[in-house]
Parts: sequence; structure tokens; C-alpha cells
Amino acid sequence: MEALIFICLILFFIVLIMWREYVGNRQFINRKLDQIYADYGTLPKRSYGAEELARISMYYQKHRTADQIDDITWNDLNMDAVYQRLNTCLSAAGDEYLYYRLRTPAKDEDELLYLEKRIRFFMEQEDERHRMQKICFQLGRTGNHSIYEYLDHLDLLGERKSGKYFFWDFLILLSVGAMFLSLPVGIVCLFGVLCHNLIGYFKEFRQVEPYITSFAYVRRLLLGTEELGKADTDELAEEITEVREIDRKLRGFIKSSYLIAAAGQGNGNPLDVLIDYLRMLFYLDLIRFNKALHDLRKYMGEVDRLITVVGQLECAVAVASYRKSLGESWCVPKLYDKAGTNLFLRVEGLYHPLLREAVANDLDTKKGVLLTGSNASGKSTFLRAVAVNALLAQTVYTCAAANYEAPFYRIYSSMSLRDDLAGGDSYYMVEIKSIKRILDQARQKEARPVLCFVDEVLRGTNTVERIAASTQIMKKLASGYALCFAATHDIELTKLLQQEYDNYHFEERIEENDIFFPYLLMEGPASTRNAIALLKMLQYDESITAEAETMAERFLREGNWR
Repeated sequence: MEALIFICLILFFIVLIMWREYVGNRQFINRKLDQIYADYGTLPKRSYGAEELARISMYYQKHRTADQIDDITWNDLNMDAVYQRLNTCLSAAGDEYLYYRLRTPAKDEDELLYLEKRIRFFMEQEDERHRMQKICFQLGRTGNHSIYEYLDHLDLLGERKSGKYFFWDFLILLSVGAMFLSLPVGIVCLFGVLCHNLIGYFKEFRQVEPYITSFAYVRRLLLGTEELGKADTDELAEEITEVREIDRKLRGFIKSSYLIAAAGQGNGNPLDVLIDYLRMLFYLDLIRFNKALHDLRKYMGEVDRLITVVGQLECAVAVASYRKSLGESWCVPKLYDKAGTNLFLRVEGLYHPLLREAVANDLDTKKGVLLTGSNASGKSTFLRAVAVNALLAQTVYTCAAANYEAPFYRIYSSMSLRDDLAGGDSYYMVEIKSIKRILDQARQKEARPVLCFVDEVLRGTNTVERIAASTQIMKKLASGYALCFAATHDIELTKLLQQEYDNYHFEERIEENDIFFPYLLMEGPASTRNAIALLKMLQYDESITAEAETMAERFLREGNWR
């Protein structure tokens, strides 16, 4: 009776510990979900490392096409920062699909309308948005590597068979049986087999451990979409039907991956510890791993499609949150698929989405735009604001503007270039290669027109050749199938290109020995300069500033230096 009471007490404490862990875990999850729901429509707080951004790009790397945004344009526009501003995703599928979406302009308006329908659905249906956020939170991320990095290497494992595991399991049972014939011999045999299995388990487990992460993620993905498949929502009928069909095909994988998903995830309670040792000594999770590997290899395309569906839906939730975070300062763009040769861009209240207190500007042009203005007056920022919004219009159907109208464009830029030390190219060589790729695209009249952005055309060479070559390049772009926005300090270009380009400028105001920038776009070429004034403000020697000002005025009056 005393032994029975002792055993009951032990079982009671085990159950109590497990219950406390269960309740604590549920409370933690509920607190996290409440915070996620409350954070909808606020600025993301997540920080990113370089390795994390590389991992996030893996879905894009696996789904490359010729018409995506190239690396030069992506880096020029600081799109990694724009991505981080938009990204409120909770799962790896959402993270990676949103990155892909921002690098992949839509092929037509139908694709964007499909996205818009789902964005509106999650904006208006709070319960369904919470349901999707909960699924994605439970799905989570994959650690230090993308799911695609694991899936790509499944073939490296070769054909794995479980016969040897069953053999050593049989020896355990045989050793236990031997104990009834000779206890000492049976114990020695059992001890030897268990030691072999424990050592062998860790050796084998190291080979498959990276893949267990991916298996566990695919399993969570299937369980999450199973929950999604239970919904009866007309707006998501297409996705629900598709995930139900995929879940049916991968039902065998869910069954065979149960022990794999549990490997190494015990909470430290006695029952978990016991299960861990049984799993290791009998190779249980390795046997199931081989079965799950066989099931998964048959349906790799379905897994990719499942990641895409979940990613698309979470992307729609992220865009809905982004819109709310902008308040009233956003619009759904008006995009025209068959503009022909009538290239144009009309924007009202357009601003850069990364700036907290951005100045909004309007523009309506049917020609290229040549921007002039003094240093720090806002030229480069305006170019990036237009370019980023053009890209957001054709990817997430959302602009940081009161109104945006344009044809579908192929978007290119040549702005934030550097010397290529590894390739041995000077800045000028890097620059002309970058511009050449835009000229090549502008000649392709069978494709969509080009919208391009160039900051300081040919800044890497001398003044005379820069103005001559810039003039001809800009004229070539204007005569091609392109709408070009360019910023320059060469005021001569405003006259040389006045037939082909609309002239706009930004200016500054100097008051009480201080300089102010209103950042308002104004028509016509710039008529003021501030480089010498800035030298004065920093209290450069008066002989330097006075002589510089005299020389500048003489050149503007006489057209030559002396």
C-alpha cells in the first residue's frame, strides 16, 4: 500500500508539472497573439541581420524570371529598407513571399486585382485576419536557414533504408529475452546494445538534423493549412480548395513526421525525458524520418505551392497593415496595360514611404523629367520617391500618394553606384555599364515601356565630355520606349534637352546665415546655387569664398574660366 501511494504521488506530481507547463504555454501564446493583433497597423519593430535578409530572399531565388527588379535597381532604391517597413509577417513563408512580391512587378492588372481582393478582405474582416495571423504565428520561421535550402538538398541524403534500425531494435528485445535465461548475460548484452544504439543514434542524427527542421516546418505548414481548409469563406474559396487537395496528398507525411517534429522539443518534464530516451534507443524518429523523406520527395511541387499560398495570404495581411500604418496618405494606383507610345506619369501628394515627415509633391508629365537644384535640396530623394512608388504600385498595389496614374512599366535605375574593386572597374566604367543596360531595355519596343531613374548622369568623368555624352544618352532615352527621370548639377543640360525633357527643380532659402530646404518641386530649371554659401556658413576663409564667387559669376556671364 505504501508503494502504491508513493507511485500515485509521483504520477500526481508529473501530471501537475505537465499541466502547469501546458497552462503557462497557453497563456504565453495568448499574450503573444494579443500583442500581434494590437500591433496591426503600426510600424514594424523587427530588426534584421545581413544573413537573415539573404535567407529571406530564397523564395525569390527559386522563382527567378527575366522581368523582375534587378540588383542595381533594388539596391539604388534601398528596397531592403522598404521591405522591412512593409514586413509584419510572422512566418518564413510570409517573409520570403513578400520579398519575392516586391521584386516581381505584376504582369497585368488581373494579378493585382486578385491581390487587392484579399487585402480588402483582411482589412475589413478582423476575425478572419486574426485567424490568418494565428496560423502564421504557429507556423513561425525556420531558424538560420530558409526552408528551400533544406528542400534543395534532400537528394544529397540518397536512398535511406531502415532495415539496420529494425535489426538493432530486435537485438534489444533479444537481450531482454536473454535475461530470463541468464540474468547477468542478458544485462551485459542489453547494456552493450543500448550503448551501441545511443552512440549510433547521435552519429546518424547529425546527418539528418538539418532536415528535421524543414520536416517540422512542412508539418506545421500542413497543420496550419488544414486549419485554413476548415474555413468556409467565399473570398478565399480558391485557396481553401487548393490547400485541401494538397493536404490530402500529404496526409501520409503528416503521420510519418510526428516523432520527427517532436525530436529535441521536450519541455524537460519527466515524461518528455523518458520519451526522448526511448526514441533515441529504438531509433524511432530516424525510422519515421526515412518514411517521411520518401513521402515528401513525391510531393515537392505541392510543398512549394503550399508555401506560395500561405505566403500570398500573409502578404495580403502585411499590405493591409501597411496601409493602415499610413493613415489616409495612400492610394490604390490606376495602372494602364495598353498605353502604347503614350508614356506619362501623374501623381498627387506623392512622398517617400521611409520618411517620417515627408513633403508631398505633385507631378503630371508626358515627357522625361530633368531635375536641377542645389546640394541637399531633395533631387535624389524625389527620384527615389517616384521610383519606389512606381514599384509599389505594380507589386503590392499601394502607393504613398494621394493619386498615382501610369502605364505598367519596366523599372530601372542608375543612382547609388560604386567602384567595383573586385572586378577592377572604375566608377566611370561601372556607371556607363549601368546606363547601357537601361539603353538596351529602352530599345525593346515589343516589351513594356521603361521607367528609368538616373542620378547625376556620368558624374565619373570630366565636365566637357560629361555634358556632351549625357546630352546624347538622354536624347536616346527620350527617343526610345522610355520615360526617364534624371537629376543633374549641369545646368547646361536644361537648355540642350529642353525639347525632350520637362525641367523641374528644387531650391533652398538662406536666411540669417542659415539654409532651409522646402523640398517642394518647382517648374523650370534651377536658378540658385548654394555650394559657396555653404562654405561661408562653415566659416571658410573669406578669401576662398569671395574669389570663388567672383569666378562663378564671371563664368556665368562670359562662358569661360580665367
